[in-house]
Amino acid sequence: MPAPADTQPADARPAVAPRATAPTRPTGLGRLYVVVAWIEAFTWAGLLVGMFLKYVTETTEAGVWLFGRLHGGAFVAYGIVALIVAVRYRWGIWRTLVALAAAVPPLTTLLAEWWLRRTGHLVAPPQIPGAPDRRP
Repeated sequence: MPAPADTQPADARPAVAPRATAPTRPTGLGRLYVVVAWIEAFTWAGLLVGMFLKYVTETTEAGVWLFGRLHGGAFVAYGIVALIVAVRYRWGIWRTLVALAAAVPPLTTLLAEWWLRRTGHLVAPPQIPGAPDRRP
């Protein structure tokens, strides 16, 4: 029985070209965004532990006192950094709103950071020839 017409020997098949992917290593302001996103998530976790100790076990208020202040600062810093990166890296309105909204639910900045890194939006956009150099 003859071989089907569409089968070819393995070495006769064309090589598959490697898929072009966006660089996934954050650059410049993208690295700052990653750091601030992780700090915001860490302080959120600390605040949650502090609230557990204060309201469930009723042992201490120190966690809420400390992490409440730290998280407030991290929350504001995350919002400012997200807006700066959004403008400089040309995210667009919806991507910017998602990144800003990620600061509200606990630990969601880590998901936003993962998504933005995976889609290549934490990498400085390419320069347009002839445009002034405005890289971060």
